[in-house]
Amino acid sequence: MTEELVRPDWARTDELLRHYYDTEWGVPVTDERGVYERLCLEGFQAGLSWRTVLAKREAFREVFAGFVPEVVATFTEDDVERIAADARVIRHRGKIRAAISNAQVTLDLREHAGADASVQGFEIPRVSGDPLVIELGLPALVWSFKPEVTPIPRVLADIPTQDAHSATLAKALKKEGMKFIGPTSAYALMEAIGVIDTHLVDSHRRGISRLYAE
Repeated sequence: MTEELVRPDWARTDELLRHYYDTEWGVPVTDERGVYERLCLEGFQAGLSWRTVLAKREAFREVFAGFVPEVVATFTEDDVERIAADARVIRHRGKIRAAISNAQVTLDLREHAGADASVQGFEIPRVSGDPLVIELGLPALVWSFKPEVTPIPRVLADIPTQDAHSATLAKALKKEGMKFIGPTSAYALMEAIGVIDTHLVDSHRRGISRLYAE
C-alpha cells in the first residue's frame, strides 16, 4: 500500500489547495513579476481565505495584465471600475487601487536599485546546487529579510502567523509606499515564495527550497 504523503490540514482534502501545496507553495520566487503578483494576491486575501483567492487567480491575472508592473502602473480609475465590475475577481476598490499603486512602487524600487544597496540583486547560497539569484528591486527588498534559521514545525500549531522578521518587512514595504501589507500578510508572503520554510518536518515538501540546513 502506498504511504500517504504528509500535508498540513489546509492542503489535505481540497484538490486545488493540495495541488498548490504540492507544486508551488514554498518554492522560491525571486523575479519581480512573480513577487509583485504574490504581494498583490496577499492583499486581496485580507479578510478572506487563500482558497478563495487561488480559485480566482487566473481571472486576476487576466484583469491585471499578467501582473506586469509596467502595465498595471498605467491603470487609471477607468481600469479600477472595469475590474470592480468583473464578478470573477474580488471587487474591492481599495484593494484594486492598492495593486495599481504597488505596481508604481515596484517600478520605483527597480529604478532606485542602482543607488540603493538594499534593493540591489544578490545571490543566496543553497545547501546543494547553484545559488539562488535574487532580482533587484522588490525581490531584493523582500528577500533581504530572509532569517538565518527557519521554523521547524512538527504540527500546524507550531507555525506562527507572524514574527519579528515579517513585522519588519511589512514596515519596510509600507515605508516604500506599499499598501495592504501587514505582519501577517508579510509572513504568508515569506512562506509562499520560499523566504522561510514552514513545511512540517515530516512533509514530503520540507526542504524544497534547499536554503536551510537541518
